[in-house]
Amino acid sequence: MEELNLEALKGEWVGVEFDTAEFEVKEAAMVDWATAVGETDRRFTDPDHSDFQAHPTFTTQFVSRRVLPKGFPRLGRGGFDGGKCVTLLVPVRAGDRLTGKSMIADLYEKTGRSGRMIFLVHRMSFHNQAGERVSTMDWKLVQQTREPKVSG
Repeated sequence: MEELNLEALKGEWVGVEFDTAEFEVKEAAMVDWATAVGETDRRFTDPDHSDFQAHPTFTTQFVSRRVLPKGFPRLGRGGFDGGKCVTLLVPVRAGDRLTGKSMIADLYEKTGRSGRMIFLVHRMSFHNQAGERVSTMDWKLVQQTREPKVSG
């Protein structure tokens, strides 16, 4: 495999918006999500609560149509989900129409027992119908760059 120049890739791809998707927030989905994650606070589980809102992790269920931009190079072999981080800025409410905009927020590498790994941070920023940014979700995608060991 050709040596990757992460600094060049960062300069070309980090911060470039490559997808937009629309999502409708439904009351039943909010309750289902809160229940599924084990939430007991009535703000997240009871639509009759005066401050009913979506659980802070609610937007992690939304995905864009594209994981990576068109033309983005393959960084490695195989891959796995390295986790998600959500920053809630404004409560998400039933009836909100969210617009999620995707971009690559960062690229970096680490070397460990399994070899060199490339971490790609896919960021979706969500805005409500009033234009307020309500949530940002960073999703780490991890790819190994070395060939797998052959046992024998």
